[in-house]
Amino acid sequence: MFTKPITYLLAGVLMWCSGCSAGKIEQYKEEKPVIGFEEYFNGPIKGWGIVQNWKGDVVTRFDVVMVGRWKDGVGTLEEDFTYYNGKTQKRIWTIRKKEDGTYEGSADDIMGKASGKASGNAVRWNYTMDVPVDDATYRLVFDDWMWKMNDGVVINRSYMKKFGITVAELTLMMQKQ
Repeated sequence: MFTKPITYLLAGVLMWCSGCSAGKIEQYKEEKPVIGFEEYFNGPIKGWGIVQNWKGDVVTRFDVVMVGRWKDGVGTLEEDFTYYNGKTQKRIWTIRKKEDGTYEGSADDIMGKASGKASGNAVRWNYTMDVPVDDATYRLVFDDWMWKMNDGVVINRSYMKKFGITVAELTLMMQKQ
């Protein structure tokens, strides 16, 4: 008798909670080692990653080679992905540091502009991207977090959302070369 109203209520609560569960970048301002965004993403970086579906199953594994270059507050980050199924992908980011210390980025498969901020050992990016899966393409919102570790390592967690609900997660470990 009350099945549909309870279902709608639970769905609404879940959507509301998923939208407010992310922390604020400022909570990392005292954490070390500090990530200098332009410094870290300058030169060669290697990375290894996985994508998990909403159930936690690993659905994709990949390696990535990145090369960053900065000049006058503008960075270019070239990413070459090699997926374990044999596919490859290239993305070239153009990143600008804004006067307020935040960052703005663009790439061919990014809708509009990405926005980001660094604080202490962390970086947070938000953007919307069209993600190809099999024969379909899904427009997903990325809540992308990076934390600098020792030895030139950065751990990256991306929460991919559709209608405010996390539908997949990406984990990437990067190391300066």
